Amino acid sequence: MLLDNPKIKAATVSISGALGLAVIKLFVALSSGSMAVMASAVDSLLDILMSGVNFMAIRQAEQPPDRCHPFGHGKFETLATLFQALVITGSGAWIIYEATLRLSRGAVPHHLNQGIGVLAFSALASWGIASYLRKIAKQTDSTALEADSLHFRMDIYSNLGLMAGLLFSRWFNIFWLDSALSILVASYILHEALKLVRQSLTDMLDHELPEEIQQQVRDLINSYDGPLGGYHGLRTRRAGSLKIMDFHLEVCREMSVEEAHNIADGLEKRIETNIPGADVIIHIEPCHKGDCPGRQNCKFFKSRFANSPTIE
Repeated sequence: MLLDNPKIKAATVSISGALGLAVIKLFVALSSGSMAVMASAVDSLLDILMSGVNFMAIRQAEQPPDRCHPFGHGKFETLATLFQALVITGSGAWIIYEATLRLSRGAVPHHLNQGIGVLAFSALASWGIASYLRKIAKQTDSTALEADSLHFRMDIYSNLGLMAGLLFSRWFNIFWLDSALSILVASYILHEALKLVRQSLTDMLDHELPEEIQQQVRDLINSYDGPLGGYHGLRTRRAGSLKIMDFHLEVCREMSVEEAHNIADGLEKRIETNIPGADVIIHIEPCHKGDCPGRQNCKFFKSRFANSPTIE
């Protein structure tokens, strides 16, 4: 079943939570006339859109490789992240525009107690949803869920800030604070959205994986005790949750094809076991040593042939 997949389940929870919050906020925003609550309601409506996009993208990304997509469908997650970032950017710009108009007109919100209550509830609900999404994103290494978690974490701070603004408006009659805080929240939204744009474009342009992951690959190769002569040409990139990597592995030129294959196959499995989401391709090359003394006389390979050529 689809809901047995933790990523699909998390995306479903995200949609349900965003829908409930959006309905409540929109009702209160229309009845109170608060721009702060309206800004939060628009953000929740965008959460529904974003979560829906994530749901569809993750379902597609989880499909196995096929004839037309031999590397899998992981880039669907990356596209979903970019789409989210662009829509979030548009929403932030709209909030700034509308709040600026209200400041110039001197608009005054009504029924502030309703707005304060719904913003407090929304901050608490967003904290629960964001924590759950972030946990699943780390477990599955999903960029789309991480982006969704970020959006809900933004809701926590924005709702608390807007709630504080409404409290000050009620206590001290500083009504312009409602729109002013909306502009500040929207500016923060734009800042975070641009970070998502950069991250998604980095993945789409096949930027190499972080140095710590590359170093982990090197350590796994170097710590292997089997008969290999070295490696070079390590290349890495990301496709959604998939970490694609390939490199050239040098083995003794007198090895049989089966022996070389066993070494490469075992090393691939070792890397994929230690690095979740890794997809490894190894190109076998003969040892490039010019004055090769032969398999039986090579001191390096003799010392390493004492071990099994396969990897446990």
